Amino acid sequence: MVTVIDFKQRQSEDGKTFNTLVLQGGIEFIQSKKSGSYYATTKTTSITSTFDEITCKVLIGQQLDGNIQKIDCPPYDYTIKETGEVIQLKHRYEFIPEGANQTKEEIVENEIVN
Repeated sequence: MVTVIDFKQRQSEDGKTFNTLVLQGGIEFIQSKKSGSYYATTKTTSITSTFDEITCKVLIGQQLDGNIQKIDCPPYDYTIKETGEVIQLKHRYEFIPEGANQTKEEIVENEIVN
C-alpha cells in the first residue's frame, strides 16, 4: 500500500500545467553501511495525473494498492537540499500498481523485440 501525501503542480515542456500526486510507501528498515545501525525510512515518488487541484487535495490520505520500486535509469546529478552536495544517481523510484504484471523495462524490452 502507498499513501497520497501531497500533490505538486508542474509545467510540461510546452508550457501546460498539470498536477502530480506525491506517493509514499510503507515504513522500511535500512541498515547503515557506516554504523551498522538500523533506521526507519520510506520511499517516495510522484505520478502524473489528470486531476485538478481540488481533486488532488481530496485525494491526500487516500491509500492505493501497489508499491514503490527502485528502477535503474541513466545517471543524473541530484543536489542534496540540506547540504548542497551534488551526487550522481542511477536509479529512481516508481509506483507500480498492484496486479501490474510488467515493469516499464519489460514493456520497453517487448516493444523493441516486437
